[in-house]
Amino acid sequence: MSLTEADTVDWAAARKEMERWYWWGIPTFFRAPWDEEPGGSEIAVLGVPHSSGNGSTERDQHLGPRAVRHVSALYRRGHGRFGFVPWDVCKIVDAGDVPLPEAMVNDTSVRHIELYAKRFAAAGTRLVSIGGDHSITGPLLKAVAGPGSPMTDGKPVALVHFDSHTDSYHHLPHWLGNRRSAAHWSSYTATEGNVDPTRSSQIGIRPNVGTPGSRNTSEELGYRVIGMDEIERDGWEKVASQVRDRVGDAPVYVTFDLDVLDPADGPGVSNIEPGYPGLRIGDAVRILQSLRGLNIVGGDIVCLMPTKDSPNQITAMNAMVVAFEMICLMADRMRTDKPEHKPA
Repeated sequence: MSLTEADTVDWAAARKEMERWYWWGIPTFFRAPWDEEPGGSEIAVLGVPHSSGNGSTERDQHLGPRAVRHVSALYRRGHGRFGFVPWDVCKIVDAGDVPLPEAMVNDTSVRHIELYAKRFAAAGTRLVSIGGDHSITGPLLKAVAGPGSPMTDGKPVALVHFDSHTDSYHHLPHWLGNRRSAAHWSSYTATEGNVDPTRSSQIGIRPNVGTPGSRNTSEELGYRVIGMDEIERDGWEKVASQVRDRVGDAPVYVTFDLDVLDPADGPGVSNIEPGYPGLRIGDAVRILQSLRGLNIVGGDIVCLMPTKDSPNQITAMNAMVVAFEMICLMADRMRTDKPEHKPA
């Protein structure tokens, strides 16, 4: 082909036609456009490449955002159960990664994450964050909820927390030197007014974690702890109903630690819990979908370890699925809030 012939091809049309294929182009979250400006979207998917908040386990969680970007291109689709296409009703972007120039210093990085996320909250942009170890949830909650937050009118959120562990160790002054760590965040956000524990649930806590009485710190704070034994006994439908009833009319933040999943569905996590069944991804999706209609102001997916994942990247793909459900919950609520969807 000569240069003259090359000039006759409609390259813009060719690129448009290729956008449907997950293996083409520069990987972004869900093939969404890249826009790092806080006011440039209604929902921003944000990478939080942080792994110094939990030094007691492997520390490759900072690789999580890139792994999800890589697989999520194949999941740009409509929501079958909700009956809409989120990309058609909201402006959704890949907002890049939080800059963490002192990434190995956890408590400094936690402050940087909070300040960076506050820029989006001030612009009214909802964040779905992909990290990162579980220390990232504390600063994200402090950015979007509680005193002074425009996202919640200063109110605390009801926390819907999927995890194998409670992360509420307020009886410990630090975790290997980290004071705002993956082990402390659900405690300090409650005591500092960002989370209302009396409306919050911790779902999927394993029975073989820690020592007897390790749930006590959460129950002292007022959280409802729903362990895996209870989920196995009662089923996801009853659990979902209890979680929703407890939320009431409060704004909601959802955090999903991938170690809540059964190792068959989430082998690539930093705190894998063998021996006792975990939440299967299908049941997790059903519980998430039961939150439809609630005012979800933010969410995150944490503890992905790409270096431990299976060759087919099943953990990264399940992280992608959870992120998609969070995006759809936000977009569905936002479209029904728009004037054209309200009854006259």
